[in-house]
Amino acid sequence: MAHEAPPVSSQRPVEGRKAEIRQVALDLAFKVGPTQVTTGMIAKQLGLSQPAIYKHFPSKSDILAEIACHLGERIAHNISQAKASGADPVTRVRNLFLRHLELINRYPALPEFMIIRDPKGDHSALQGAVQTAMMAYRAAIEAEVEAAIITGQFRATLTATDATTLIASVGQSLVLRMLVSGNRDNFCADGARLFEMQIAGFSATGDNG
Repeated sequence: MAHEAPPVSSQRPVEGRKAEIRQVALDLAFKVGPTQVTTGMIAKQLGLSQPAIYKHFPSKSDILAEIACHLGERIAHNISQAKASGADPVTRVRNLFLRHLELINRYPALPEFMIIRDPKGDHSALQGAVQTAMMAYRAAIEAEVEAAIITGQFRATLTATDATTLIASVGQSLVLRMLVSGNRDNFCADGARLFEMQIAGFSATGDNG
């Protein structure tokens, strides 16, 4: 007797389609800015009708809100993974920084969600989700820099806040270059090289004892 195939769950296709919509919206946000993305643009890119988009998201605002939440979750995940690496503080700082570069390289619109400038609407909720995660990211780097100073990997005269600002500036300069040029070539490789140059200046030189 032939066995009937188990029913296919409708949840997975729905989630898969939502992920596609989210990714296309992210790609478009990098090109034109988050507030300039339309459901029509998303539908055209996916070869769907606009009503098909609305089956998954009632409005563009819902798409952007889910993207902001997703980006915040990815930042938080990277922080957790880097802090749990069990390595020394400098390696954890490196992991935090490089994981974040990889995230931006994958989702280059991420910075755009932090600097939305649109007088026609209030996007504080969208910005807040990403900005809160970024504040946690910066705090995690500062904590590891402080630990590196205490353990003698970084020099005692270093200020953790200043060092964190310098590390962040490496990433910010690369992001600015990417936003201006639209080019992500060598984004992570350049960031890794510049990071090593930056922290080389933090190394202890015998003044920690």
